[in-house]
Amino acid sequence: MPSPLPPRRARCASCGAVLAADNRTDRCEACARSSRLLEPPAPPENFFQQPEVRAALETRHFGRLLRLYRRAHRPAITQVTLAGWLDITQGWLSEIERSARPVTDLANLERWAAILHFPEEHLWFSLPEHRTERYAGPETGSTLPPTAQATGDDVQRRQVLKTAGVGALTAGSALWLGPAAGAAAVASRPDEGSVADIRRATAAFRQADNRYGGGHSRSALDRYLRETVEPRLRSAGNVGSARTELFKAAAELRQLAGWMAYDVGQAGEGRRHLRAALSLAEEAGDDALATEVLAAMSHHAAFRGMVPEAGGVVMQEAAETAVDLALAARSSAKRAGLPALGAEVAVMEAHGLALQGDHRGCLDALHRAEAAFERANPDNTPSWLSYFDGSYLAAKFAHAFQGLGRPQETERYARRSLDMSEGYQRGKLFNTALLAGALADQRRVDEACAAGREAVRMAGSVRSVRAVAYLGDMGRRLAPFSTGEVQALYRELDDIGVPTPRL
Repeated sequence: MPSPLPPRRARCASCGAVLAADNRTDRCEACARSSRLLEPPAPPENFFQQPEVRAALETRHFGRLLRLYRRAHRPAITQVTLAGWLDITQGWLSEIERSARPVTDLANLERWAAILHFPEEHLWFSLPEHRTERYAGPETGSTLPPTAQATGDDVQRRQVLKTAGVGALTAGSALWLGPAAGAAAVASRPDEGSVADIRRATAAFRQADNRYGGGHSRSALDRYLRETVEPRLRSAGNVGSARTELFKAAAELRQLAGWMAYDVGQAGEGRRHLRAALSLAEEAGDDALATEVLAAMSHHAAFRGMVPEAGGVVMQEAAETAVDLALAARSSAKRAGLPALGAEVAVMEAHGLALQGDHRGCLDALHRAEAAFERANPDNTPSWLSYFDGSYLAAKFAHAFQGLGRPQETERYARRSLDMSEGYQRGKLFNTALLAGALADQRRVDEACAAGREAVRMAGSVRSVRAVAYLGDMGRRLAPFSTGEVQALYRELDDIGVPTPRL
């Protein structure tokens, strides 16, 4: 009698991977972690009946409650992830959890409890019926100051928006007029015209963002979202192609708002915009756009993993988050079936793995990115992905090799990345600073300083906290050398507000 067939192994509902024998859920660990990164999960069942939790409630120690909440989930929620949801720093969260003195600021307690879905009946304070999110303050105090060139560019930026159709006579009039005028311009139901208006505005804001950085137009975009786009979403019907297209257009704009906030150091605000963009894309049934948003989230996490001031633990957790989000994006990219998206997701995964020191995994992901990019067809690539060309891919390769500590490969791909289209001044600044750092790592100091001076020159028209970070990293890589060229470059960096090491 033939032996019976082995039992069929269960597979992950998200990515299709075989589940571990002891996994009783429908998600693998990576997908479960990735889904939790997007929105805070509710406390587990019977959480508030546990003795340790009751003790934290009796002593009114919200920090201990937060620590217990993190550890009640499997796998445990990291401090970096929880701090991101609460829009505070990981260092502050660590202090709140450890401190013998509990937090007494009622506004913060109310906000945090609402974000984490803590039921009011278990708390020692009441939750307001209509809570408004506190606007996040900058996570870094260093920004590039305006210069005479930047003042002139302000006029050019306004002209860019006007030329692209975001002016007082378009449906984007709420940018420049008061709330009443903006509300009057809102259609009661979505139509092709209103969707086209939003897409024109998005294109204009994106052009200004790529050229001048997020600091130039972010407040105008936020106002346009609040006074024009959000009322249209609220008044949209429940079904129909017009509603679907409206949600897609709003998702693209929300994603851009997330990038702008992130570019000026408002990481918490950026995450909120990206979560909203993901929800809109999923509501519209657009797997490709949802993948793009997840890739942006991975990109943001990787950037946090590159900042040494954050500390080793934070950098490691940020790198893990970048990989988890890239894996979640990989699942939706398969459903979308666009090779260009597959390339983008693979290179984001590679960067996160590089920051973790996983050489083999990083190189494998880079090979997958290269192979997918070769299969990409511009004719079926969405317009919002048009930026993802050979130069952009080369820049991401350079970042990955920098994370692996391989400066020669970093230099090679950084040079390739500089062959980019016009209108991407901010990206060119980033990649020039990246090249300068790679040259410094090879002890080619004079060449590094020449590239560094070029990056500083570009900074005059860009308002971007990320620009400060890239220039600061370049300066740190030159710190082992105290030549006259390095000292002169440091003076130029100091003049534009970029901190430099002391020689």
